[in-house]
Amino acid sequence: MDAAVKSRGYTSQLHYAIDDSSKVGEVRRAAQNQANIEFDAQTAGRVSIAATELANNLLNHAGGGELLIQTLGDEQAATLELLAIDRGPGMGDIERCLSDGYSTTGTPGTGLGAVRRLADEFDIYTAPGDGTIVMARFGRPLTQRFGAVCVPMPTEIDCGDAWHLVSNGGNTAIMMVDGLGHGTFAAQAAQAGINSFTASPWLPPKEIMQRAATAMARTRGGAAACAQLDKDGAVSYAGLGNISGMLVSRDQSQGLVSHSGIVGIQTQRVQQFEYQRTPDTLLIMHSDGVSARGSPRERPQLFAHHPAIIAAALYRDFGRGHDDACVVVVA
Repeated sequence: MDAAVKSRGYTSQLHYAIDDSSKVGEVRRAAQNQANIEFDAQTAGRVSIAATELANNLLNHAGGGELLIQTLGDEQAATLELLAIDRGPGMGDIERCLSDGYSTTGTPGTGLGAVRRLADEFDIYTAPGDGTIVMARFGRPLTQRFGAVCVPMPTEIDCGDAWHLVSNGGNTAIMMVDGLGHGTFAAQAAQAGINSFTASPWLPPKEIMQRAATAMARTRGGAAACAQLDKDGAVSYAGLGNISGMLVSRDQSQGLVSHSGIVGIQTQRVQQFEYQRTPDTLLIMHSDGVSARGSPRERPQLFAHHPAIIAAALYRDFGRGHDDACVVVVA
């Protein structure tokens, strides 16, 4: 089975802490550069304006925050995503705040409303006292609804966590790897595991894990997990180490079993487990840079939002802050 939709690489997102006005220009240039690679000048211009508005909004209304940029999609078409995340005061009336001319700071008030108009796909989560998360995507919409945050720990450039997703005909396969430790060598270990997955993503998860063990034996090793979701609701899962997996709906949460071990170093025989999910169930996978206590059930209103918003909320609210962090949510 060929992969119809997949993530476009194994690196973490571009990640910017928006804490002073100079960062607005930095984010604008980064978003413009990314968009110029994939899109025509008109679309790249929309991305640039949206990135500027989101960064200004973080600075002026939330007292700062984070802006993440990543490119998703397949070889034929790209989707560029902007995620703006803050822990600010939040908003009580979203539609009013999205209206042109509305402002709480004396500015023209076109920021979020302009972003919604410019984006091909847009979602926002906010609540008074609970901050705001905004997703804006540009380009062809993805056939599989998923979201991801993958960033290095604050003192590192390279991210030791990695993920990859492929989708075809309603079936989805995903792998996540957390290289042992941090920095360049952890990133190399994670990349080796992901490369083994992309070579044959539709093998049973236990076989993918065994191949990853061989590939990662030449590295420092790490934790890894692989899941396959069939369009009929069947879920196959195999994992070693501290990657957490769970199936979550508004009504219940079921943890997915991973065994202890270090892929590539202390790899035992991998066991595969079978589960069943309903159409409203999310698959959530995350590294130990995100606390295992994290669940969207803490805020049931998140279930009405795009998986990218949910992934960002889990990262924001349950990220440990002293480790690489990766979380992927698949609807």
